[in-house]
Amino acid sequence: MSTFTRKRVALVGLGHRGTGMWGRELLDAQGRWVEMVGLCDSNARRREHAQSVIGADVPVHADYTRMLREVRPDCVIVCVPDHLHDTFIVEALEAGCDVITEKPMAISAARCARIIEAEQRTGRRVDVAFNYRFTPTSVQLKQLLASGVIGPVQSVDFSWFLDVQHGADYFRRWHARQDRSGSLFVHKASHHFDLLNWWLDDEPVQVFARAALRRYGRNGVQGGTRCRTCERRCEFHTDIGADPWLAGLYEQASQLDGYVRDACVFRPEIDIPDTMSASLSYRSGTQVNYSLNTYLPIEGYQLAFNGLEGRIEVRQHERQPWAAPPADEIRVLRNAGPARTLWVAHGAGGHFGGDAALQDRLFRPAPTDPLGQRAGARAGALAALCGIAAMKSVASGQAEAVEAVVQHAP
Repeated sequence: MSTFTRKRVALVGLGHRGTGMWGRELLDAQGRWVEMVGLCDSNARRREHAQSVIGADVPVHADYTRMLREVRPDCVIVCVPDHLHDTFIVEALEAGCDVITEKPMAISAARCARIIEAEQRTGRRVDVAFNYRFTPTSVQLKQLLASGVIGPVQSVDFSWFLDVQHGADYFRRWHARQDRSGSLFVHKASHHFDLLNWWLDDEPVQVFARAALRRYGRNGVQGGTRCRTCERRCEFHTDIGADPWLAGLYEQASQLDGYVRDACVFRPEIDIPDTMSASLSYRSGTQVNYSLNTYLPIEGYQLAFNGLEGRIEVRQHERQPWAAPPADEIRVLRNAGPARTLWVAHGAGGHFGGDAALQDRLFRPAPTDPLGQRAGARAGALAALCGIAAMKSVASGQAEAVEAVVQHAP
C-alpha cells in the first residue's frame, strides 16, 4: 500500500494573510497533507508573534535565501507586499521550489514576464491564490455559462462595491502607494479581472479606463499621521489596539520598522485612485463594463452576463444597512421560456468558503480539475495586466493594449 508524503511548505511574509490563511488555518485544515518547515519575515517581533499564533514548532528566519537553502521546501507561499512578489517568486523557483503567491502576481508587465520566464526555465510551477474562483456562486456561474444556457456572451456589466470599513483600510496601508500595489486596479481588481477571464474562458486584449481620487488623500483634512496618535477622531478613525490580532502582528512590530497599519487616510502622499471604471474588450469580441468604488455603504457586487439567448443577473451581499438574504441570488432569464432564480448559500470560512476550497485543490490529492480552477502564472499575468493596462489608460486618456507577455506561457 502506498504512503503519502506531506508537502514541505515554507511561508514568507507573516502579516495578516500569511499568518492567518496560509499559516494557522492552513495547518488546521491541511495538516494531513502539509508540513510547515519554515517561516520568514524581515521583522523580528512579527516573526515571534506569528510563530506563536500559528502554533507549530517551525523554524523562523530573517534571511529568505538562507531559509531556502537550509530547509529546502517543496513549495513556498509568498505573502510579501505586491511590489516584492516577483523577487521572492523567482528566487524560490530558482531554488527548485514550486510557488503559491497571493494576488496580484506582479505589478508590472516586465515583472510578470520575469516570473513566466523563470517558471519555464526552472520547470517549477506558480499558482496564484485566486480564491474567488472557488466560492459557491463563482462555481455556479462557471457551470451555467459553460452550459450555454444564455448562448454566447456578448457583454458583461460588473460593479464591485467596497464599503467604508473595507475600502478605507487600503488607504491606511502600503496599498495606497502605486509603487507598492500598482493601485487597486491591480491589487484588488486582479481578483475581478481573473473571474471575468475564467468565466468567459477568454483573453482580454484592450482596456480603456477612467479613475480618480475623490474621497481619500488630499480630499480630507489630515489631523495626524496615524489614528493611534490623532485627537481628531474623524469618521475613518480605527483603534488598532482593540484588535489583539492586528496589534500583535503590526503595532508591536512597528517599533522596529516604522510601518503602521492605521496611517491617516487623508495623508497627501496617497497616489492611487479610489473611484475606478474600465471598458475591456476580449478576443471573442465580448465587451465588459467594470467599476470599483471604495467608500460605499454596501459591500458586495452586482453582475450581469448578456448572451444572444438570454441574460444572467447576480447580486452578492456581504455587508449592507438592511436585512439581506443569507445567500447569493442568481437569476437566469432566457429570451424564450420562464425565468428562474437560484439561491446559492455561502460556504464556511473566509471568502464564502473560497479559501478552504482553494487550499483543498492545492494540497489534497485530486485527479482532475474539471472547471480549471487552479490559476497558474498565465492566469496571474492576464489578471494583473488588465489592471496595469487600465492605469496606463488613465494616464494616457486612450485605450491601451493588454501586453502580450504571456503569449508563450502554458
